Amino acid sequence: MAKKSRRQLKQQQQKFGSGHNVSPMFKDSEWDPLGSNIDNNRDKSYMKTVKPRSDGQKEFMEAIQEHNLTVATGPAGTGKTYLAICAAVDALESGEIERIILSRPAMEAGESLGFLPGDMHEKMAPYLRPLFDCLGDRMGGKRVKQYLDDGTIEIAPVGFMRGRTLNNAFVVIDEAQNCTYQQLKMLLSRLGWNSTMVVTGDPDQSDLLEGISGLAEISKRLDYLENVAVVRLDQEDIVRHPLVAEMLEVL
Repeated sequence: MAKKSRRQLKQQQQKFGSGHNVSPMFKDSEWDPLGSNIDNNRDKSYMKTVKPRSDGQKEFMEAIQEHNLTVATGPAGTGKTYLAICAAVDALESGEIERIILSRPAMEAGESLGFLPGDMHEKMAPYLRPLFDCLGDRMGGKRVKQYLDDGTIEIAPVGFMRGRTLNNAFVVIDEAQNCTYQQLKMLLSRLGWNSTMVVTGDPDQSDLLEGISGLAEISKRLDYLENVAVVRLDQEDIVRHPLVAEMLEVL
């Protein structure tokens, strides 16, 4: 066993380099959620500024700037997650907040990930890959890893948010259509001083049983509050391939 362990360690060092630094979340795992080549590919071309590509996206970006709590709903491809993370990165780099907290429910959508090795954080990593992709596009892979290491960027699964007060933070709750009403109520009540929270999701793409998702009801109730922004994006705001909008109209 000792020879085999040394051989595996040597192979890993050859692949990643002896100084390869991985976030504590994935410290003892051979799998890097940011990808082994993300630094070389993204640090050279990551985007420093982002502009809205539709009226709905413009409304969304303005709502984030003007409100401490914004709820954005809409179909896939409207930029909900990407724009929310861009706003979080801008707030961090300008010194408005001290940390970014990302939370996403772990819904398996018919696939089982229980066989994956590792602890809870490592099992959560596949669900969080879209968030890492957005961060890498905006900050570059090296900075994302650094911020994960020192806690400036925190990954907080929904189930571990209870009881916390999130001060001086930009909080992004992604894929909120897979949260129940009670879960969303708990998450919204985590908002602390000098913090901004953005909740994103598509009520029509919930992986929960019908009637269990709380996003639509939460959005409806919060719409009456003057200090909360509820932005509803639609097919006209989709910025992926034009076929995405066409398909979603009939599916």
